[in-house]
Amino acid sequence: MKLKSAAFAVLLATSALTSAAAIAQTPLPLEADPLDDRSARRVERMEKVVRELRSIVFQGRDTGKPVVVQPAETEAMIQTMATRVTDLEESLTRLNSQNETLGFDLTQAKREASDAKAQVAALTERLNAMEQKLAAATVAPAMAEPGEPGGLPMATDADPEAAFQSARQLLLNGDYDGAERAFAGFVEQHGDSPKGAEGRYWLAETLYVRQAYADAAGAYIGAIRGWPKTAWAPDAVVKLARSLAAMNRAADACKTLDELPKRYPNASAAVKSRAATTRTQAKCA
Repeated sequence: MKLKSAAFAVLLATSALTSAAAIAQTPLPLEADPLDDRSARRVERMEKVVRELRSIVFQGRDTGKPVVVQPAETEAMIQTMATRVTDLEESLTRLNSQNETLGFDLTQAKREASDAKAQVAALTERLNAMEQKLAAATVAPAMAEPGEPGGLPMATDADPEAAFQSARQLLLNGDYDGAERAFAGFVEQHGDSPKGAEGRYWLAETLYVRQAYADAAGAYIGAIRGWPKTAWAPDAVVKLARSLAAMNRAADACKTLDELPKRYPNASAAVKSRAATTRTQAKCA
């Protein structure tokens, strides 16, 4: 009953508004008030309201349910959407600016890393060259002929055993320079003697102490050629592996260590411990 009354009231209001709209649309004399345009706009709004009311009435009549009228906020919604779009555009602009800054920083970091890498390579090359010069300067006096200007004395004993013991005593006395020269002379003159391999081993020891790893590795290889069954041979294998690892030849060092248990299964616990440490340092599998 209330719905019918409301519908009837809406129809009356619609009729009244329609009549007012018809009257407002009736042509007026040319002398009409200047506010006619505004009145016309008001009539248009009234007509829009009438159409909405009619729609509401018909909806209520057809469904028999209360009609909830939602206020028209189209313009406000459009304005809100426009504001959000503007905010998103500003955010996107800021993000683009930040991305450009990050890209520049990344490029700069890559360039600096490349420069640093080049500097490290150059320094490494210079260091290798200096090491080679130092090794040459160290070996040259030892290999000079006795009596030559600047030449250092070498073991010249005709008796290989005496020459070996003389060089060994220098080593025991801590005279590594003298021991190196003496053992180099011994290997030069008596390398084929029964003490030749051991002489190479002790020469390698003096070179290893002086961190001349390349020369030491060559001497160790000469010492263990043929895998001699001597007390010092297992230690020579480990020292060879250490020299190779110090020369950044980890793969060769690991292969050398792999031969230790095969060639010298009865090596001492100390030698095995040093071998295990060397395997760790060389990152052997």
